[in-house]
Amino acid sequence: MLQRKVERQSKILARQSEAEAALARYNAEIEQRRSRVLEDINGSRPLGELLEEITELVSFRLRGAPCWCEVNDGTALGCYQSNIGGRRLVREEILARSGPPLGTLCAALEPETAPDSEEEQAFLQGTRLATLAIETRRAFSDLVHRSEFDQLTEVHNRFSLDKQLDAVIARAKKHAEAFGLIYVDLDEFKQVNDAYGHRVGDMYLQEVCARMKHQLRSGDVLARLGGDEFAALILGTPDRSGVEEIASRLERCFNDPFHLEGYVVRGSASLGIAMYPEDGTTRESLLTAADAAMYVAKHTARAKEV
Repeated sequence: MLQRKVERQSKILARQSEAEAALARYNAEIEQRRSRVLEDINGSRPLGELLEEITELVSFRLRGAPCWCEVNDGTALGCYQSNIGGRRLVREEILARSGPPLGTLCAALEPETAPDSEEEQAFLQGTRLATLAIETRRAFSDLVHRSEFDQLTEVHNRFSLDKQLDAVIARAKKHAEAFGLIYVDLDEFKQVNDAYGHRVGDMYLQEVCARMKHQLRSGDVLARLGGDEFAALILGTPDRSGVEEIASRLERCFNDPFHLEGYVVRGSASLGIAMYPEDGTTRESLLTAADAAMYVAKHTARAKEV
């Protein structure tokens, strides 16, 4: 009897040990997956892959139940179930730290299962990780946008133009291509600020950019170099005459006056053209050549007015 009692107790202890070991392995797997998600959020993994990774973690905690994430643009990521049959559908909003919800985390659970603390913790962890992933990627995208675009006019900035010029030059060297660069300097912009104030001056710059972008083709790049100076990178036009035609269109877009908060502002611009490789084979030489051509055009126009 004593031997049987010891055997029963040994089996009980063995089962307890196995259960504790299984629970430890389960918790370790959850922590490992969570750490991997956090590492990927801090890395460069795309948002869609991050959200799928998060749904896999939640699915693991829900004993393999299908789990997916519905973001606000209508995209469903993860193991999406269009027809859940008799399953129990659970939906939890992915809350933002401020503003409206970012999406919804969903799971289709077996009908006989009842909500429990593990389910609650799985959705809590999943929604928090999803919030972190979405807001981190949005912040990164906003930072990239701010680093490459002028905040006032929403055209490319000098940094972005330099980067694209280097890439275009490298490609042009490899394939023996040609392209154009147009330097644009607004005439009498200081007088616009002095006469109407900086608010109207900013609106003038915004309207100028809108008009110039309308004259460019989809593959061309317009950038604000600073103040009242702009540049247009003209791609896919290997001859000077084609670039000159686009420059004429840019010049003509100033013909109609600008109506800004009750003021009528008449503007103009001086333009200069540089061609690769005819006028330069480096970023600096092309910008210098286009700038010099612009100054020649500006002084020539002034001489004619006199």
